Amino acid sequence: MPTLTLLAIAVGLAMDAFAVATATGLCLVNVTARQTLRMAWSFGLFQFFMPILGWLAGRGIERWISAFDHWVAFALLAVIGGKMIYESFAPQDDSRDVADPTRGGRLFVLSVATSIDALAVGLSLGVLRMQIWYPAFVIGVVAAALTALGMHLGCRFGAMLGRHVEVIGGLVLVGIGVKILVEHLGG
Repeated sequence: MPTLTLLAIAVGLAMDAFAVATATGLCLVNVTARQTLRMAWSFGLFQFFMPILGWLAGRGIERWISAFDHWVAFALLAVIGGKMIYESFAPQDDSRDVADPTRGGRLFVLSVATSIDALAVGLSLGVLRMQIWYPAFVIGVVAAALTALGMHLGCRFGAMLGRHVEVIGGLVLVGIGVKILVEHLGG
């Protein structure tokens, strides 16, 4: 596969991760190096492993996964985004702990939701009998880099937009889920 084609695929796959990271950065008061590392590592790792899983799965499972992968991504992003919107309207108590989306279950769900398309790319590469390790590595590295960039851009804009940026972040996540659903249902 030509390098330019591989980079275009990697950037295309990383766009959802970039948008989710930007939305996360919007919601955080201050993005720390640890938060950036956790999210970039997780998104990059999932973007690395999903094409490999797809490649291993081969042709037989492609029809089964493609029938509902867009619904899974939509549901995961809609639930997380809806929760962010709901929490933004909750009474603000400065002593309340705000759930960190770069930790635990939220991070796992976001990592899965943003990497489902990479599974389909892996299936395609498997069907074409192409090698997987180098493309998976490039996809993972690009996703990690764009995730880190997105978090910091989101944090900058979040500081300018003020206190209720969780609504914007939640709407972005729901919007990404709707976009994925419309693209898959529309053909």
